[in-house]
Amino acid sequence: MKPPVPLNRARPLWLGNARRELLWSGLFALFVLGIGIGLRDPWPSDEPRFALVARWMVEHGQWLFPHRGHELYPDKPPVFMWLQALAYFLTRNWRIAFLLPSLLSAMGALALVYDLARRLWNHRSGLLAALTLLVTIHFTYQMRNAQIDPLLLGWMTLANYGLLRHLLLGPAWRWFWVGCFFAGVGVVTKGVGVLALLMLVPFAFARSRSWGHVARFEGGAGRWALGALAFLLPVLGWVVPMVLVAHADGDPQHAEYVQNILFGQTVHRYATPPGHIHSVGFFLGIIAADWLPLSLLLPWAIPAWWRRLKRRDARFLLPLGWIVLILVFFSLSPGKRDVYILPALPIAALAMAPMLPALLRRSGVCRALFALTAGLAGALTLAGALALVRHPAWSVKIEQSLDPRIWWLFLAMGVGGLLIAALTRVRRAPLGWAAFAALLWSVYGLWGYPLLNADRSALGVMEKARAIAGPDATIGLVAWKEQNLLMAQGPVAEFGFLKPWPQQFSDAVAWLKADPGHRWLFSLDAAMGDCVQKTKATYVGHANRREWWMFRADAVVSGCTPGGAGNDDDNSED
Repeated sequence: MKPPVPLNRARPLWLGNARRELLWSGLFALFVLGIGIGLRDPWPSDEPRFALVARWMVEHGQWLFPHRGHELYPDKPPVFMWLQALAYFLTRNWRIAFLLPSLLSAMGALALVYDLARRLWNHRSGLLAALTLLVTIHFTYQMRNAQIDPLLLGWMTLANYGLLRHLLLGPAWRWFWVGCFFAGVGVVTKGVGVLALLMLVPFAFARSRSWGHVARFEGGAGRWALGALAFLLPVLGWVVPMVLVAHADGDPQHAEYVQNILFGQTVHRYATPPGHIHSVGFFLGIIAADWLPLSLLLPWAIPAWWRRLKRRDARFLLPLGWIVLILVFFSLSPGKRDVYILPALPIAALAMAPMLPALLRRSGVCRALFALTAGLAGALTLAGALALVRHPAWSVKIEQSLDPRIWWLFLAMGVGGLLIAALTRVRRAPLGWAAFAALLWSVYGLWGYPLLNADRSALGVMEKARAIAGPDATIGLVAWKEQNLLMAQGPVAEFGFLKPWPQQFSDAVAWLKADPGHRWLFSLDAAMGDCVQKTKATYVGHANRREWWMFRADAVVSGCTPGGAGNDDDNSED
């Protein structure tokens, strides 16, 4: 295939200069994805867990065997937490560091989609594909979070980029090896990175049927084998040292960690998941709702894809075939979460790229995008106004967990969206949605983050707990959540995270009575049972839909052990 047209000669979209368009689009992406970074702490469900593990790495040097407090954390490989720790070394600010890997992953994915689409088609298609991906709700929302899935999306997009550079634009063996290597990095990030290699399945079909735009190369068995080696390098680079250290130190906890991380969190979790059980068609609903506005284009894109597949164009077969295989793979498992198919989203935008310049000018598409902008803005305006004026039951229930000022935020987003819809109208509806997306995420980042942070991060209750205990006392944590330990102020002690609550309470009370003048206990309401006299305890506050108390030794009922096994861990593992 001929090389792509240089940017200085590429046909621009709107600014008259392709380079300038690319620069402004990159700045727009950085604004949408990065606005608000530094204004909040990690929020549940998963962010405090990973940030806590990363901070423990920095403070205690536990890099190979991650810890959640004093307990090992065997549920996920440590790559994401390594990167958060590295980001802290670079920034010296946890509020920035914990979100930095996701931001860089998102920007990288957008750049890869643009570059590959430009090479396969042209600058206009590539730029519109990247921008469509950017303003798709599922992408922006997830990539603004500090979870493993945004990083996995980055690795798998890079792996797919390398594979497609070879399979469609090759031969490019170095890019093939790069793709295989980052599929391996995806494995040591979250197991399923190996799914990037499923791209070879539609390629093998296309090549056997002599489809167009498939790269032609002969032989190369040794080079294909090097791809397998490249894939195994990062996997072995993590597994071998871990296994050797666990074997050498003889620590049974390390041996159990190795068994759990290599088998319990991969094969077992896929075959017999502990939760998130959904029907086979679950992901179709996710695509329809969470992939807006990209999913609005599917009624026009699917017939266009079918026509190109009938013309035997492998540029569509490979990405679309890979998406279908991903959907089938995750649909066969009983456990399903929306983030499982997140890595398919950039590839869907890539497959849609050559159609976007024409699609976004169609009257039906513009009407659909206008309806989406106006409808969502109207819903936010109505919800905010009703909550502020009428105080319906649903708003009162929400206010039990969130600051009531959230309704002003809704109202600002909604009114701003309606103004944008009125200015752009149907004819410029794609521009209207992009502007509305920028408004949503900027208001959420600049106003919503500070407004919600104290409650969602548990910063508020932990600051109050320290004020109650005083600067020198040690606070013991009972039935704690990761955000409590992460946001704790001053000296603290903990008695295990997975340990049943009655045992935590018993250990904590013994610790408390050993130095009653300098120690307090901070406990979840449900974990205290009837073993604490609340008239002698101090109510700390409400955070993360829970009630928290503090008490000293004189509030403990002698000889009492709370009932129930605990643990109410509603923090969902990704």
